[in-house]
Amino acid sequence: MEDKTLICKDCGAEFVFTAGEQNFYAEKGFTNEPQRCPNCRKARKAQKRNYNN
Repeated sequence: MEDKTLICKDCGAEFVFTAGEQNFYAEKGFTNEPQRCPNCRKARKAQKRNYNN
C-alpha cells in the first residue's frame, strides 16, 4: 500500500493517510477511509466527550 493524500471534510486541509494507518484500518475491519484530519478528529472527540458530561 502507498500513502494517500485525503481532504478533510471539516476544514478542507490535506492530510496523509499512511500505509500503516491503512493496514490498521484493514485489520480492524474498517472499510471507509477517514473523512477528517487528525486535528479535526481530536476536536470532534473532545466535543462529543464534553457533550456527554
